Amino acid sequence: MDLINPSRSIEQKSRKFLKSLTRKEPSELLLVIGTGVSAAVAPHIPALCSWRSCIEAVINAAEDLEVLHPSDIGEFRQKVTEDRDLLVLAHDIIRKMSPRTGDTKPNFFQDCLMEVFDNLHSQIQNPMLFDAILQLMDQGTMVLTTNYDNLLEIFGQQQGKPMESVDLKCKEKVVQWARGLQKYSVLHIHGLFTDPCGLVLDPSGYKDVMHDQDLMEEFQELYRIKSFVFLGCGETLRDQIFQALFLYSVKDKVDLEHFMLVRKDSHDNFYKLQAEMLLHGIKIVSYGDCFEYMPQYFRDLVAQICRRRSPADLQQDGVQDTSGGDSSAADSTNLSIGTTCSDCVKRKQDENGDVTQKRIRKGNGTLSTNVQSIL
Repeated sequence: MDLINPSRSIEQKSRKFLKSLTRKEPSELLLVIGTGVSAAVAPHIPALCSWRSCIEAVINAAEDLEVLHPSDIGEFRQKVTEDRDLLVLAHDIIRKMSPRTGDTKPNFFQDCLMEVFDNLHSQIQNPMLFDAILQLMDQGTMVLTTNYDNLLEIFGQQQGKPMESVDLKCKEKVVQWARGLQKYSVLHIHGLFTDPCGLVLDPSGYKDVMHDQDLMEEFQELYRIKSFVFLGCGETLRDQIFQALFLYSVKDKVDLEHFMLVRKDSHDNFYKLQAEMLLHGIKIVSYGDCFEYMPQYFRDLVAQICRRRSPADLQQDGVQDTSGGDSSAADSTNLSIGTTCSDCVKRKQDENGDVTQKRIRKGNGTLSTNVQSIL
């Protein structure tokens, strides 16, 4: 991932947006933010630039604090330069700084993280992305992150928003988040650096979650009924934990419609990725050919999604106006011919009906489906 270079021009040609995305209501979206977002907002913190940079910073902190043997420092530095599973490497590092009983707490990893992420509140330099994300949250978009930092929550609190960080330890709060009851909550699926005891670095640490059928059904239902928008998430789809929570057990992914905003580093790689991700129901969208273009592109995209549209605007977009007196009027999934096929509209209506019935049955205390155990 490239760092933002302030000396580099951020002007680019005007880009088109996919209407299948801009016509979504904010409440239909679930935003997944990765390290690219933190790197754009606070570019001078190396640990926020990528998973690899974060691990390198932890190793440096461990050396400065003298909590790892020099031979271990050298071994981990060699491994971090190799092409390997970084989550596994991070797990090995945390185990080295933990008691030999196998219990991961207390440990020196907490001190290293506190050293790496010190004074985050003063490091926000380019808030454009956060402004756009809060605009979406104001209108009902849910937010999930693979990041350990809480930069978004810090910024939101500075803007007077009742932000809250949620991890998977507290089932009650996770369920409230999944049902959209906590408007300004951000779910950290890997945990948060301020609570190292809640950090999980490999799927085995999620066995309680994976075996909780109620909770897994909440996650899988979100992936079926929401449109996920991946932002700054170059490695997320290869993240074992994200895969276990959302990808593995959701069938017919090709029928879904999610979006991933990426940098087009080369034509061949970009179009190959587009073809591959369609099999997972994910549309790959380019924000430009350099990392610096992402904040401006996303801000303009959010402006399109959140713009207040009159009935005339809706008619021009091919969306039936449902604000009139006809109580049987269809919802925003009813698009005119030429915007989407009738089969897709019917399938979307059927899905919404299934979800409604599922919520009703769940409210009566009955599980509607058996969720396949992941681990």
